[in-house]
Amino acid sequence: MKRKATKWVWLSVLLVFTLALSACGIKKEPAATPASGAEDKPATETVTGPLSGKRVALIMEFNTGTFSQQYVQGVREEIEKFGGTLTTFVADNDKAKMVSLLDSAINQKFDAILTDHGDSLLEPGVKKAVEQNIPVVVFDADISVPGATVLSQDDQKMAELTLEQMKKDINGQGNIVKVWVAGFAPMERRQVSYAKFMSENPDIKEIATFGSAQNPALDTQAKMEAILKQYPKGEITAVWTAWDEFAKGAARAIQQAGRDEIKVYGIDMSDEDLQMIQDPKNPWVASAAVDPTDIGRVQVRYAYQKINGDESEDAVVLNPVYVQREALPEKQISTSELSEYVEGWGGSTQGIKDWMKDYGITAK
Repeated sequence: MKRKATKWVWLSVLLVFTLALSACGIKKEPAATPASGAEDKPATETVTGPLSGKRVALIMEFNTGTFSQQYVQGVREEIEKFGGTLTTFVADNDKAKMVSLLDSAINQKFDAILTDHGDSLLEPGVKKAVEQNIPVVVFDADISVPGATVLSQDDQKMAELTLEQMKKDINGQGNIVKVWVAGFAPMERRQVSYAKFMSENPDIKEIATFGSAQNPALDTQAKMEAILKQYPKGEITAVWTAWDEFAKGAARAIQQAGRDEIKVYGIDMSDEDLQMIQDPKNPWVASAAVDPTDIGRVQVRYAYQKINGDESEDAVVLNPVYVQREALPEKQISTSELSEYVEGWGGSTQGIKDWMKDYGITAK
């Protein structure tokens, strides 16, 4: 009889983990060949372990920016540590193409399917996969299919953390620019908090809003440059951005224009983001985030739980932390070192130890 993971173990999974895993009995084998039509990013080697011989598909709506890169890194590293192989499919911001890629992964009978972003158009495909006993773990999409686990960040809390700090920094008044785009589940959730915040703070005025998911950093930089020309010094107090790619573009435009009176607040975090926030000359001063590498790791662990035949939650929400320049050292650090300076980043080491113990996995 297969073991059922206890409730307290899976609650610990909601905390983001930092401890690296490796499976027992490592044995090097030739790399597996990814399925045709996929973005080819095979591992250089595989190991025998809990996912030995298992093929996992990751279907992404887009892979823009360093956050996505670190997220994929987390997925890949975790699958390799468990002995499986990963094939990545990217839809290039085409939701219909993402549906087609999901259908292709089902037809190729992958042992598990992970999805990144997308929307309700994926529901028929996810349902089809579940009906064929293919485990599915969704990240950042509003999908409701019994048997599929939906993983998300607490987007409303991330927005609240950044907005409240912005309010404090600007003394509750001023003109702000919002960079946001509709059509993405996490963005829509962040907008809920933004709308509430603005209704409760009438002395903070939104004077411009824009955003595009196509080349987001460059697009934001160009549009922000135009807004800076429209509103001379003293007429913009801060910029609130709902994505780190937006924050990058806004910060670059502001810095190049020498508008050091404007502060930028963002959401999400990568190593590149952290370098910008640590730079005292950069207008980007803070961001709320969950470690993208650990998001990928957690998603893989839920897939393994399903492959193992264990029960799992239908919805999992990961708690974010607030990262601000004042809490960081002068020396440059990476997100892997961030837990030394920001409480809550990286989650609970004991949590992952408990998870490993439950499945008989030994760390090295």
